[in-house]
Amino acid sequence: MKTIKIVVVLLLLLSLPAGAQEIIDLYRGAIPNSKQSEVKEGERSGMFSGVTKPTLESFLPEKGRSTGAAVVICPGGGYAVVVYQGEGVRTAKEFAKNGIAAFVLKYRLPSDSTMIDKTIGPLQDAQQAMTIVRERAAEWGIDEHKVGIMGFSAGGHLASTEATHYDHAVIENSKRTNIRPDFQILVYPVVSMQDSLTHLGSRDNLLGKHPSKKEIDEYSNELCVTGQTPPAYIIQAGDDKVVDVDNSIAYYEQLRHHNVFVEMHLYPKGNHGFVFFMPVDEWMIPIITWVDKGQWKAK
Repeated sequence: MKTIKIVVVLLLLLSLPAGAQEIIDLYRGAIPNSKQSEVKEGERSGMFSGVTKPTLESFLPEKGRSTGAAVVICPGGGYAVVVYQGEGVRTAKEFAKNGIAAFVLKYRLPSDSTMIDKTIGPLQDAQQAMTIVRERAAEWGIDEHKVGIMGFSAGGHLASTEATHYDHAVIENSKRTNIRPDFQILVYPVVSMQDSLTHLGSRDNLLGKHPSKKEIDEYSNELCVTGQTPPAYIIQAGDDKVVDVDNSIAYYEQLRHHNVFVEMHLYPKGNHGFVFFMPVDEWMIPIITWVDKGQWKAK
């Protein structure tokens, strides 16, 4: 009987998706900035709604293949859902296959009914994810100086917010763990909250229907770039009809003017969400090469 149980356990382990090692609760105790509500998490077609319990799922390279680099991935979804499988897991598996550890962040979705201050909720989770990866870097074979963040669409806003607001911790960080990403990768990102650039649905969900000018400016990440902002790789399609490509261009210009190492690729066509239609190698291999070369480390 004991032998049969061992065989069953081994078969179950072998049936797990390749690379998916662990799903980690972001917070061990009470989740900060949260309040009791009737909101329930739902999942449909690989997308999560009503997220109130954030997690981080690890995808680690096979032994002997690790480059030491790691990426925290923030899927998009307009701050209304988290496109977990299509933008998160699919991307993480490709990174892991190429020696880069990847962690898919299922972040809380901003809501007045679940949060005391919804504007900082997703950022808290991004900062907490960075602390977890850095604090467990040795365990996972990661170089703590090669930990980046990646975001798609509204997840790109979250990633660029983490990259430009790292000097203001919105989580408990008594260990003073470094929460600055070493690099940022933005895919058809929402960057700005300004009327002329923003994706209005993302702004409404994060800041509300009537945000103040101060809030708009604070979360317009192109206005928050400094000489210490992490190096960036930006990719978008010029015919994007959901998020204006000027989000990427404005961010690129600010990074360049602040002498931040930045590389940008603009496809003439592809619209929003092109990663669902383009072969994964076509858009990811240049990113993997950029991370591997580590030219961004010189800055």
